[in-house]
Amino acid sequence: MKALVLAGGSGSRLRPITHTSAKQLVPVANKPILFYGLEQIRDAGVTEVGIIVGDTGPEIRAAIGDGSAFGIEVTYIPQDAPLGLAHAVLTAEAFLGDDDFVMFLGDNLIEGGIRYVVEAFERDAPAAQLLLKQVPDPQRFGIAVLDDEGAIVRLVEKPKDPPSDLALVGVYLFTSAILDAARRIKPSWRGELEITDAIQLLVEEGRQVRASLVEGWWLDTGKKDELLEANRVVLSTIVGRVDGELDAASSVTPDVVVEAGARLIRSHVRGPAVIGAGTVLEDVFIGPFTSVAADCTLERCEVEYSVLMERCHLRDVPRMEGSLLGRDVRISRTERRPAAHRFLLGDHAEIEITEGRV
Repeated sequence: MKALVLAGGSGSRLRPITHTSAKQLVPVANKPILFYGLEQIRDAGVTEVGIIVGDTGPEIRAAIGDGSAFGIEVTYIPQDAPLGLAHAVLTAEAFLGDDDFVMFLGDNLIEGGIRYVVEAFERDAPAAQLLLKQVPDPQRFGIAVLDDEGAIVRLVEKPKDPPSDLALVGVYLFTSAILDAARRIKPSWRGELEITDAIQLLVEEGRQVRASLVEGWWLDTGKKDELLEANRVVLSTIVGRVDGELDAASSVTPDVVVEAGARLIRSHVRGPAVIGAGTVLEDVFIGPFTSVAADCTLERCEVEYSVLMERCHLRDVPRMEGSLLGRDVRISRTERRPAAHRFLLGDHAEIEITEGRV
């Protein structure tokens, strides 16, 4: 079995972060989202991995390399434009050949891995097997309708009146039959070749399409609030350790990771939280569910329920929460008069001002 990982796409819902960074490399608990998926693929016993890349391909290649650091062998497959998941499958046809494969969307986070669904697919040998999750808002997703024996009988894309609450998670297992189906479908109203249309064709032709349910949580990280929630959930599972330096006036709770080279000066971290290598905290309070990446500098700040990417510099920020900061962001407070907020913002930036706070 092979794996096909989708790491193209523009990440428009995470702009402006994704103007300069691949959405699959935005960190959760200081580790790129894509890394979690690659590790789960490897742990399921699949080591031959094709990665679909687009405009951010050079950044993906730099982060993953040849895959040896993950125990996998990687082939990069350029996709000219993001024209749908079925188009991605056809783009990878030379890599896939006649082999069975697992297709994994690179911005997914799934608790517990995918070994059990891979084993079920190999045991039952359907034409396709989809991973599903019960959700409270099925109108936001592609939805599957099952018969009494757990076989998929119908797929509906983002229905206004959902016939079920079982969402397609973004993990699919296929035989090569999906390639033939993908060649025979037409673009949707979005101008894309939809994988749901190709799978529906398999169902209509009498091929067996089965479902497995996610056994733990599933997190879609496509928006800021969803990414912060993913960070919260993953941080809740970490085991604390302190490899960096704390002075006598600093403290951390047991569920905090302080990476080697990080320094805390008169600072306190209440976990779960992660402080990246080379980061310096001086007169800072870090609250729960916060990830501070490598080489950041924070002075006289309070930060909670937030994700800070590499080389952020915060000075005299009295309170920040629910925030996602990209690389090299600088936020500071000034005593200049007249008092005013001063911003330098790129496209699609979002700022919320609370009265009485900077």
